[in-house]
Amino acid sequence: MRNISLFFGRFAKPVSVALGLLFAVSTLQAQDAKEGETLFKANCSTCHKVFGKFLGPELAGVSERHDEAWLLKWIHNAPAMIASGDAAAVALDAQFPNAAMTAFPQLSEDNIKNILAYVKAEEGKKAAGGDAAGGAAGAGGAAAASGDASNFMIIGLVAVIALAFGVILVLNKVIRTLERVLVNSKPIIPDLTEKAPGKDYMATLKRMAKNKKLVFFTVLLLAVFLGSAGWKTLWNVGVHEGYQPVQPIKFSHQLHAGVNQIDCAYCHGGAYKSKNASIPSANVCMNCHTAITASEKYDGELSPEIAKIYRALDYNPETMEYGPNKRPIEWVRIHNLPDFAYFNHSQHVVVAGVECETCHGPINTMEEVYQYSPLTMKWCIDCHQRTEVNADNAYYEQLIAAHEQLKKGEKVTAAMLGGLECGKCHY
Repeated sequence: MRNISLFFGRFAKPVSVALGLLFAVSTLQAQDAKEGETLFKANCSTCHKVFGKFLGPELAGVSERHDEAWLLKWIHNAPAMIASGDAAAVALDAQFPNAAMTAFPQLSEDNIKNILAYVKAEEGKKAAGGDAAGGAAGAGGAAAASGDASNFMIIGLVAVIALAFGVILVLNKVIRTLERVLVNSKPIIPDLTEKAPGKDYMATLKRMAKNKKLVFFTVLLLAVFLGSAGWKTLWNVGVHEGYQPVQPIKFSHQLHAGVNQIDCAYCHGGAYKSKNASIPSANVCMNCHTAITASEKYDGELSPEIAKIYRALDYNPETMEYGPNKRPIEWVRIHNLPDFAYFNHSQHVVVAGVECETCHGPINTMEEVYQYSPLTMKWCIDCHQRTEVNADNAYYEQLIAAHEQLKKGEKVTAAMLGGLECGKCHY
């Protein structure tokens, strides 16, 4: 028992120091090149390359050309900076007149810093070259692995460290108590060679059950385990990020929106004029697929996925006539908000100018659509706190006019403030 005490006493301080250093590294490491690579490919790669000009300027050396604060503002809302007359923003826009920089309000400051970290990592790989580049990539991967800590993870790490300190203190106290018991009393460990094993085990369990400190420590560990498991379960209730159901027709957004570059509004026109984005009817599909019926994949024969559209419309491709036995395509809904949450597509897309990719992710690269964003209240609030209000629209002009009338003591009705819009009452 004395050896055990010395063992814990010898390693308690080094373990405490190591945990402290781990916490410090986790909190200081804010830039994640690996995460930056993912964000770069999803948001930046359509216009930019790290090395060489594309639609936009080369990103290598961007941190040397502009300071970080300017880059954060520029990537968040480049059009606003250009409109404000910022000299660097206006000059950069003039260099690439055919490739206007879009706003990315969905990216947090940490996201942008991660993208810049990825660019610097790529610069380092090119500068090092050969085996040195491989070593730098390995070091960058290790740094990225240690930089995955979000605020929630850091709080969890603090809790783990505090729990570890508590465990060490409790164990040391238990060991000292046992040492005093061994010194001042008779041996409490029975001679197993003289008694039946079953009786000895039961006696040992009874003695353990009477040890209040041991029982307390066991109950504490059980409570921590159940509490953390319950917290994780409750935290993810209703969160369906990554949800990807099997659809009745294998419609590829990568082919239609990516390769063929069909605009989102062609199929989802409701996003620009109503609360719902709407699922297109099969007749919209037939605008193209009355002529496009085959694929090289099927040696010129009718594609089985297009055949499903024909069956739904009872369409005969040989006579080009529709029959009477039409039936709807039973699509499975992916993005679904709770009934108590009100979301209006037209308000965000038309008034706020939010891009579809902000919520739905890189839809033009998805072979099968999945829920890209968590769609939680925190996620929405974070976006609202970052996004600047565009006051240059008719809604705010009506508000200003109404305020002027109120100042003059004139009558202002609810209709003047949009009270006659259908969406106010009808979902």
